[in-house]
Amino acid sequence: MPSRKFADGEVVRGRWPGSSLYYEVEILSHDSTSQLYTVKYKDGTELELKENDIKPLTSFRQRKSGSTSSSPSRRRGNRSRSRSRSPGRRPPKDARRSASASHQADIKEARREVEVKLTPLVLEKFNLLQESSYISTQYSLRPRREEIRLKEMDSKEEKFVTKELAVRTFEVTPIRAKDLEFGGVPGVLLIMFGLPVFLFLLLLMCKQKDPSLLNFPPPLPALYELWETRVFGVCLLWFLIQALFYLLPIGKVVEGTPLIDGRRLKYRLNGFYAFILTSAIIGTCLFQGVEFHYVYRHFLQFTLAATVFCVVLSVYLYMRSLKVPRKDLSPASSGNAVYDFFIGRELNPRIGTFDLKYFCELRPGLIGWEAVLTTMDIIHDGFGFMLAFGDLVWVPFIYSFQAFYLVSHPNEVSWPMASLMIVLKLCGYVIFRGANSQKNAFRKNPSDPKLAHLKTIHTSTGKNLLVSGWWGFVRHPNYLGDLIMALAWSLPCGFNHILPYFYVVYFTMLLVHREARDEYQCKKKYGVAWEKYCQRVPYRIFPYIY
Repeated sequence: MPSRKFADGEVVRGRWPGSSLYYEVEILSHDSTSQLYTVKYKDGTELELKENDIKPLTSFRQRKSGSTSSSPSRRRGNRSRSRSRSPGRRPPKDARRSASASHQADIKEARREVEVKLTPLVLEKFNLLQESSYISTQYSLRPRREEIRLKEMDSKEEKFVTKELAVRTFEVTPIRAKDLEFGGVPGVLLIMFGLPVFLFLLLLMCKQKDPSLLNFPPPLPALYELWETRVFGVCLLWFLIQALFYLLPIGKVVEGTPLIDGRRLKYRLNGFYAFILTSAIIGTCLFQGVEFHYVYRHFLQFTLAATVFCVVLSVYLYMRSLKVPRKDLSPASSGNAVYDFFIGRELNPRIGTFDLKYFCELRPGLIGWEAVLTTMDIIHDGFGFMLAFGDLVWVPFIYSFQAFYLVSHPNEVSWPMASLMIVLKLCGYVIFRGANSQKNAFRKNPSDPKLAHLKTIHTSTGKNLLVSGWWGFVRHPNYLGDLIMALAWSLPCGFNHILPYFYVVYFTMLLVHREARDEYQCKKKYGVAWEKYCQRVPYRIFPYIY
């Protein structure tokens, strides 16, 4: 087994992937199998580097130029002598050559300092521009031709480093196989094939006279009973109507969070208007005598139609993602075809101004949820089978599961108990809405005067963490509100069977996974600042599971 060169805890220089720039890093661990070092940059970023991308600190110190022109004291002496000359006197040719060489050495020295001192943040390029500007002002008495040539040289240096920074910014590091969520490729295959089957079994169980676990599995219907072309047409009509409402020029237009290339996509917020228009259409249909029990009688067929539509959409999303630039890919994409089909490769697939992910998140399955532009679904996850199935199949058919159950198994609820359920639902909604609105407002504009009363912790990435308000009571208070609402929706079904509480059980599992993922990413991204936040707010919705 090859021996390792660097020890844990050692401070060295690590090359940033995709560039030739080195930064000060700390060795965290070493993988003897892959021979990769896990290192941590000053801004808290953790990456894996090969051994030949790491150099000891002494190798950089030895590179310091021995030229007298790079000495700070010698440069100060040169400046004092240049000031004693007459401004109109032309310096000798050798002096001009010496000054030019000295200036080039200064630029190289400044660039070397930037290479070892910069942290991998795009904003650091301004430090280089300030350094170059400072150096050029030290030699302002040269002839104009010399000044022009030196300015051009400065400009080339600035463009070079800016290009290097751009390369770093657009670099997308593939996710390693051991870091894939949901159990990697085997896990996502099980989810993609298992969830639709499990959903149909749940719905079939609801139709049973005694939907207990002792009667599982339920009798399966014939395949032709699950498909009807007319039902599929109704699904398409619903999708197109909501797409039309989405495109209406009403509602304000806002900008999303900055993308990796600095762009900010624009979104039209008109979900509330879409909800009003949809309610008006349904109310008109009821007034005209349209019988909506058709939806209940064909519920299984609607489920299959939505699943087929979801699969077709997912194939389209994956195929189009193969042609998009690398900068448009999701940070969660891995390079594995199966996993990327599930998790989604493209971050923001759009047809013109029509944002497919944003639309499916908010309209066909869940209308009106607007504070979503700063959530993980929008800023991190790509749009693939996972979100498409969740938005178009799982949410509309599982979140309405209790109503579907009560049609076949009605349950009498007293007024006091009904009032208690309503209060519980409202409490959950207040917590959920308040926490999400506070987080969304803070992410959009941390300096908003309305948020001035909130306390924060500054992080090494330049961002701040909320430590008061809703986020000062418990970590992830929005998940707490979500879980309370899920329980309130299930209580009207009574306690005769556990089946209607599947929504609560599933939601708990989902939030456990999300909270663990959020905690891991925050710990990795914010480092010490996150540890301080955890000390200040030690309470979590669920116990530690990692």
